[in-house]
Amino acid sequence: YRVELPANRYDLLSAEGLLRALKVFRGEMLAPRYKLTQPKLSLKVEASTSPVRPHCVAAVLRDVTISQQTLVNFIDLQEKLHLNLGRRRTLVAIGAHDLDTLTPPFVYKADPPKEIKFIPLNQNKQFDAHSLMQHYRSDFALKQYLHILEDQPLFPVIYDSEGVVLSMPPIINGEHSRLSEKTKNIFIECTATDLTKANLVLNTIVTLFSEYCASPFSIEPVEIICDAVPPKLTPNLNYRNERVSAEKANIYIGLSLSAQEMSVLLTKMCLTSHVENDNETIAVEIPPTRADILHACDIYEDVAIAYGYNNIEPVFPPVVTTAGPFPMNKLSDKVKDNVAMAGLTEVFTFSLVSRADISINLRRDLEKQPAVHVSNPATVEFQVARTTLIPGLLKTTASNKKMPLPLKLFEVSDVVLLDKTRDVGARNERHLAAIHYGGKCSGFEFIHGLLNRVMQVLDVPVEKYYLEETQDSMCLTGRCASIFYKSGQAPEECVINLGFVGILHPEVIQRFELNLPCSVLELNIEPFVIS
Repeated sequence: YRVELPANRYDLLSAEGLLRALKVFRGEMLAPRYKLTQPKLSLKVEASTSPVRPHCVAAVLRDVTISQQTLVNFIDLQEKLHLNLGRRRTLVAIGAHDLDTLTPPFVYKADPPKEIKFIPLNQNKQFDAHSLMQHYRSDFALKQYLHILEDQPLFPVIYDSEGVVLSMPPIINGEHSRLSEKTKNIFIECTATDLTKANLVLNTIVTLFSEYCASPFSIEPVEIICDAVPPKLTPNLNYRNERVSAEKANIYIGLSLSAQEMSVLLTKMCLTSHVENDNETIAVEIPPTRADILHACDIYEDVAIAYGYNNIEPVFPPVVTTAGPFPMNKLSDKVKDNVAMAGLTEVFTFSLVSRADISINLRRDLEKQPAVHVSNPATVEFQVARTTLIPGLLKTTASNKKMPLPLKLFEVSDVVLLDKTRDVGARNERHLAAIHYGGKCSGFEFIHGLLNRVMQVLDVPVEKYYLEETQDSMCLTGRCASIFYKSGQAPEECVINLGFVGILHPEVIQRFELNLPCSVLELNIEPFVIS
């Protein structure tokens, strides 16, 4: 079977959490009650870590009984949390250690790379941190995390009282304290740049795997000692209480359940509930595993999930409305139909592109592009929101250049441009772009004819638009023109620059792995929208 999980249900990311939730839902067990025991260990966080990775939280699982499959599940959960909550270890990195091989108390500090020496996990010789970073440049799994530390003068590291290295977060743990089936006590630490995320990750791990303790669901906290703030215990497994209205839940979901029925459904979702004396209000206890519950609406959603979306009867809206297409989409469909009838093939390309695609590959300066940059791109292909549709068309052409020539493609879609006047700092703008590639000539006359046809479809008289030669580094000198549109009526007539038409420069063509002449058109169609 394949189970699809919501992105915010971190408590279901491991087999243990999913099985536990299913048992509670089926009534085979009650939702577990997590409890903290007396703290025995401490971890000191030194101020030297502040510039690189300032936060650290920790916990201990005592008297565990684990198998090889349990270790596999633990590592799998660890990597999933690294990817989503930890943002590829930039926000949070997790380390788990065999406590019986270490000597508390622990210290978290930052040292020069040459002074950090240990045997890393799965290695049989000692490295200093500098040589270890060089060693992992060829490691497929770990090289993606090296950028987090490589420019830092000090690297974060966790030692025990005898100077044994537990881990060098967020890169690798030490071989000395690796987990095995014989491990009885597990020390878990999370280092982070975001303390909230660190606490959430620690709570998730210890609650999911505390079932293997001799006293199930009991976690030993660790005292975190910092220079600037009072000592604190982690993890914080506090339960929260919320009160929700059964009447409001029924209105939001479209049901007619009693408060008692809702209380039963919520309890099945690991949200222990009971109905208060007014028979209308439901008191809900939210466990530390349910970080996704932020608002009453999240509780209503759990009622709907437990009831079953397929069991909710669809009804017609109790209002009379007249539906109609969104004006921008209506115009776009009209343009698409007519451009397709002119013999072009429509394509759909990604809204995110690489920085090179809107700058170097188009012979343009990146600093002058009004581009919205992605702060944590998944790949180099998705670094910025596109400011032009041309790169997408050229990439599509390159992927289909073995098809019969000429290739005539078009796309009608949004570009994203920085705009300080907008509350989000950017705006979408609907563009039409077309390309003619190959054949006996560049196809400029075809693209020019397409422009005239589009203007005809948009009911723009010939005297209302004109071309004016311009210089664009993307195009050949003397083979590029801006498209101007006279909007409004005299004397309030204003001229709008809609886009350009031209023959691409040979360097641009070659950078997209093409080798034949190519003409393009890009046009902003938003000024023609009629509300």
